[in-house]
Amino acid sequence: MDDGIIPLIAIVSIFIGLPWLIFHYVTRWKTAATLTGSDEKLLDELHDAARRLDDRLNTIERIMTAENPAWRQHALPETDRQRLLSDEDSTR
Repeated sequence: MDDGIIPLIAIVSIFIGLPWLIFHYVTRWKTAATLTGSDEKLLDELHDAARRLDDRLNTIERIMTAENPAWRQHALPETDRQRLLSDEDSTR
């Protein structure tokens, strides 16, 4: 009797327990990996806000450049100013 119970437990665990465990965690992984509707809405709102802020920043930079073309050199610290000047020289 003892000789047959160990192989029976091994066969049950291999053919029933292991697939159940794998499928259980696969379904948990699939449900946890999805975004909820509120998450998608929040991401859309954040994307719109970032786009609007980028548009505003571009508008401000255009206005400042129209009023004073050298404003960037005056607004940056010395190390950034040197890097910006070298970048502008390389693009010319």
